[in-house]
Amino acid sequence: MFIDEARISVKGGDGGNGCVSLHREKYRPKGGPDGGGGGDGGSVILRVNEGLRTLIDFRYRKRFAAGRGTHGQGNNKHGRRGEDTILSVPPGTVVKDATGRVIFDLTEGGMEAVVAQGGRGGRGNAHFVSASRKLPRFAERGEPGEEAEIELELKLLADVGLVGYPNVGKSTLISRVSRAKPKIADYHFTTIVPNLGVVNLPDGQSFVMADIPGLIEGAHLGVGLGHDFLRHISRTAILVHVIDLAQLEGRSFEDDFETIQRELVMYDSSLSNRPVIVAGNKIDIESARKNLSKAKEYFGAKGYPFIPISSKTGEGIDELSWLISQKLTITPPDEVIAQSGSFRLYKLDKEKEESFFEVERKDDHFIVKGRGVERMVVMTDLDNDEAVLYLQGRLKKVGVEEALLKAGAKEGDKIIIASQLFDFRPAEN
Repeated sequence: MFIDEARISVKGGDGGNGCVSLHREKYRPKGGPDGGGGGDGGSVILRVNEGLRTLIDFRYRKRFAAGRGTHGQGNNKHGRRGEDTILSVPPGTVVKDATGRVIFDLTEGGMEAVVAQGGRGGRGNAHFVSASRKLPRFAERGEPGEEAEIELELKLLADVGLVGYPNVGKSTLISRVSRAKPKIADYHFTTIVPNLGVVNLPDGQSFVMADIPGLIEGAHLGVGLGHDFLRHISRTAILVHVIDLAQLEGRSFEDDFETIQRELVMYDSSLSNRPVIVAGNKIDIESARKNLSKAKEYFGAKGYPFIPISSKTGEGIDELSWLISQKLTITPPDEVIAQSGSFRLYKLDKEKEESFFEVERKDDHFIVKGRGVERMVVMTDLDNDEAVLYLQGRLKKVGVEEALLKAGAKEGDKIIIASQLFDFRPAEN
């Protein structure tokens, strides 16, 4: 079964809590704080497995979580890190966030993408010892792991894409030149999933060919199976347009060609620059041979290489394969993938992300937003007065107090950070 789309939920593991502990040992009554830190949570990671061809593993299971970190202990014992959850995906998997923005494009075997980062482990009270704080009785809570809804979309990685109307012989062609075994019959949309086949040439060269189904007029709008499979064409380095030279369906090969070319460009304008080879199929039929000179003149005038073939008898197949091989030396697949945007497309500046925050004024309160300051609050034990006092000092240090004052906050105003409600009490200088 071919599955090329999936929507899943991912959750990084929560960090373990830090420990509040005072060292107790005979003859050492003042051993001091020795609470260890909690372990970091594991992350959910996508890893490209070249042996996979579909996203079928995500058809029934929709939620994936990584392991949580264990809590710290006394005697400076730190918690264990949570286990990562590794999800295998096929080459060509595009990852989108909940807004539809592409965040990763995984094209090569072994590539990895962290889609849900594990939370940081909280620091134990031993970490907070200072000249002015000899006996801290607080520790940090573990940070919750990231949680997200993501969409996986597979775009096949093939050197050559076969396009054309249904029943023009694409499936028969790929079955003849490779070991692919597509379902073939004399009715529309026999092929309802893309077929991949490896073509091996006598000189040792090879290339991957994909039969892209579902293309008819209106495909870019979703007519037929258009929306389901047009995405796979964007990865291919060369397009081989297969036409029915015998015109057995009652349409002219000229109209078929122009219609499909128009649909491709309307779906993705960059396809207008993709090299095209035209394969005039069914040359074994008398009516096709009568159209041969007309087809050579028509496609020659447009500048497209034209090869008459018969998927049924094999006539012209070797010539077509050699021409494809030559074209691939001019436009290698890696170049096409690079142009379409591979690897990670949006690289976040983590340092900037941690320090950035903003203050928003509402009717009767202020909201402070920012990954770094929200993490400070989430990891604070708000039931511990000493921990809250430490948090107040940290927020002042990073500029939150000053920003609130500039925004018009006064003592006693309500402040919301990470869904927690505080009364504004500016620290005394």
